[in-house]
Amino acid sequence: MCWAGRMMLGTFSTLLVLVHTAAAAACEFGPFPYRATGIVCRMTKPAALLLNQETAQVIQAAFRSAKFPNITGERSMRLLGRVAYGLSNIQVNDLSIERSEVELKEDNAIHISIKNVSALFKGTLTYGYSGAWFLQLSHSVDFEIESSIDLQLNINLMCQKQQVAPDASDCYLAFHKLTLHLQGDKQPGWLKQLFTDFISFTLKLVLKRELCLRSCVWCEVFVFLPAANFVRDKDIIVDISLASDPVITANYIESHHKGLVLYNNTSSVLSDSVFSPSLLTESRMLYFWISEHSLSSLAAAAFLDGRLELSLRGDKLQELFEMEDTEAQQKAVQRIFQGTSYNDSVAKVWSLSQPQISLQPEGTVVRSSVAVEVSILLAGEEPLVALYMEKEITLTIQATYAEKKLILQPVDSRLVLFSLEKMKVFKCTADPSGEDPSIQSFLQNMILVAGIPEVTSRIGSTLTSLMNSKGLDLFDIINPEIITRKGYIIAQLDFGFPSHLLLNFLEKSL
Repeated sequence: MCWAGRMMLGTFSTLLVLVHTAAAAACEFGPFPYRATGIVCRMTKPAALLLNQETAQVIQAAFRSAKFPNITGERSMRLLGRVAYGLSNIQVNDLSIERSEVELKEDNAIHISIKNVSALFKGTLTYGYSGAWFLQLSHSVDFEIESSIDLQLNINLMCQKQQVAPDASDCYLAFHKLTLHLQGDKQPGWLKQLFTDFISFTLKLVLKRELCLRSCVWCEVFVFLPAANFVRDKDIIVDISLASDPVITANYIESHHKGLVLYNNTSSVLSDSVFSPSLLTESRMLYFWISEHSLSSLAAAAFLDGRLELSLRGDKLQELFEMEDTEAQQKAVQRIFQGTSYNDSVAKVWSLSQPQISLQPEGTVVRSSVAVEVSILLAGEEPLVALYMEKEITLTIQATYAEKKLILQPVDSRLVLFSLEKMKVFKCTADPSGEDPSIQSFLQNMILVAGIPEVTSRIGSTLTSLMNSKGLDLFDIINPEIITRKGYIIAQLDFGFPSHLLLNFLEKSL
């Protein structure tokens, strides 16, 4: 999304990172660009209307705090010689906007009409007369200028170096009124008529420059310009550069991004995306479409980066083992740990292989080989492995978004009982046969209660950090839904523009 204020640069990072237009000379995508699309964002007309409504307040506040440059000029007048003038200390009072309208055009442009911008400019007029060799400004008078202006701003979105480049140079002003009053005198006079003729043209040029510049704050709220084509969480990088030209219709703006994951100078490759514009609707404000390939690549990078590992000791370990405070469970714990304290023991759960991700209507199906190890730490000796096992697991995860966080919740674990023949590897000094029910219960807790939720929580935290790095958490997210389909996932939501965000933006950008 564009954004003159650095606040907004952060704000629409997960949100409007995705709006753009491609200039053919700058970005070439080939004949089948959708095939390389891993992430899609669609922002609909209701979102554009909301942003336009809120940005009218930004424009008003921007004008009230604007510092207009001094205006100077000089003219030759018959009998008077050369007349020089200057307008200084220009301030804006009583500014109002009757209405602001936005249209999405299929010519890859956003048309913004700001109707009847009424403003009262105040300042000081200094003037004087001079001969050929000497100039002396010897008179000054306070002035007011009443104005009524219509503004038409056409924002063309272009692609440069795979990034969004908005062009707001197509800006038109129509003056319905531009009336000069000197020292509160509302009646025409020779001085007023003289300087109205002198300064009206210059003032119009200055107003056009300032109005168009300030009104492009709307661009800043609408079109996000990321500082780079990537978002990063430590060593995991997601390529969000453009994968194809955007689609702008009367109802939505849609942008397409590669969604490739880079890790250790290695990038995933996508050439068979299933994306089609028909997969998204227009009933919500904002949509994110994410391919199975992008999620699988992210899980692979998390595995290679050692993020799918969990170690517990001390209080965390005690909390886990006392979750089922039964006599059988306590006996199993004592047998495994051989009377050693929790502070002198460590339990580990980790993924032995890269998780296989499959997106299905019931959720995200994850298949992986998991290991569990419990070690006793002996002073001055090598750790004693009291228990070790490996097992193939399959579970289904459903995603929700609540309280500004992405939550991945296991809803189905297709885990059979931990009988020995169902395990790839099983070693336990307290239960060599692998038939003790209490130890089977202990292992089940290790994986189902601690291991899997903790690992999915870490992946959810990583994804949340990536979204929040672009400022999604700054907005009021309304009724978010995450829908899983075969081969892709859709996140759809409405959003609000909270007052604190508007105030922060004003403080940063004005």
